[in-house]
Amino acid sequence: MTEFAIALIAVPLFFLLYAYLIYPALVWLVGRFGSPPAPASTPSEWPFISITIPAYNEENSISDTIESLLALSYPADRRQILIVSDASTDRTDEIIASYADRGVELLRLPERSGKTAAENAAAPLLRGEIVVNMDATIRVGPDAIQELVKQFQDPTVGVASGRDVSVGDLGREANQGESGYVGYEMGVRALETRAGGIVGASGCFYAIRRPLVQTAFPAELSRDFSSPLIAHRHGYRSVSVNEALCYVPRTRSLQAEYRRKIRTMARGLQTLFYFAPLLDPLRHGRFAWMLLSHKLCRWLVFLTMPLALVGLVLLSGNPVARVLLGLATIGIALGLAGLRWPENRKTPQLLALPGFVVASFLAGFIAWTRAFRGAHDPIWEPTRRPAPPPAAAA
Repeated sequence: MTEFAIALIAVPLFFLLYAYLIYPALVWLVGRFGSPPAPASTPSEWPFISITIPAYNEENSISDTIESLLALSYPADRRQILIVSDASTDRTDEIIASYADRGVELLRLPERSGKTAAENAAAPLLRGEIVVNMDATIRVGPDAIQELVKQFQDPTVGVASGRDVSVGDLGREANQGESGYVGYEMGVRALETRAGGIVGASGCFYAIRRPLVQTAFPAELSRDFSSPLIAHRHGYRSVSVNEALCYVPRTRSLQAEYRRKIRTMARGLQTLFYFAPLLDPLRHGRFAWMLLSHKLCRWLVFLTMPLALVGLVLLSGNPVARVLLGLATIGIALGLAGLRWPENRKTPQLLALPGFVVASFLAGFIAWTRAFRGAHDPIWEPTRRPAPPPAAAA
């Protein structure tokens, strides 16, 4: 029984250490022994691009988003701005239409279909050589789009992803753990780029060659995750661009972050299952290893972590195991208290970090159960985030 209990603890511990520590170290080693990527060059003429934004009931933010796009330094005569309203029921469509004389195009869907379906509907209307996908509530640096587009001077690049920067008021928000996690994730993507390419793009801000934009992509899957997978299938690699800054406001409450994580992880798992053949290392080599390590092993942490608690219970006769079980119980209790804290009240610091950890693990486990059931929920409810601070937007 002791050996069995230790094995239960060892399984999630292995996935945790491998996915979050060992894998980044191995990718760093691979990049160290490879040739450094050549600096992206500025094209003699900027290609025509299409900027597309799906939106649902964004009347409070869409005007600022459009104004920020119109103020970017990318040549105005070399870009198309297309905003897809997913059957919005507020003033979103009216606000977008008011910018028609400044070149902003509106595509309204007749009924709610979800983010991926909105992107599918936009695909036939895109005129650019490069398609830049953005969220409605983020802001990008003044030269961020140029930094993405420059990557396509390299004919081997099919997808270029921006560098997310989590912004907000650390003194007032409960969801402070998101900032550290985003920074860690961007660091891993930078290492992967040096080692050959990334296996998932930023859902907020990335660019892709138009021939790789599939018009009939399954609506229940995640297009940002799948874009590097599609690019790999067509012989391209995908890169993360540190200079292409994308400022993403943090969700202000742990409850909102919890709901967001369930949606994104469930869609990510369904996307991974859809592209399961790419996990074959005999056919896809390094890419398959990176996809297994960065995505599957990381998500397996959430599925297997309850086994560690069972193992500690079985070993509770051991003083060390009893102490660890007690600490885990206290941490879970604090986390649940933080997760249940009223959204309109500031979460105490004592509950904020445990709440983020518990929200992440609980959301991940629920996402696995949804994936096992084959539950499909293409209807997209965007996370309502506060506007970025003025300094970030600038």
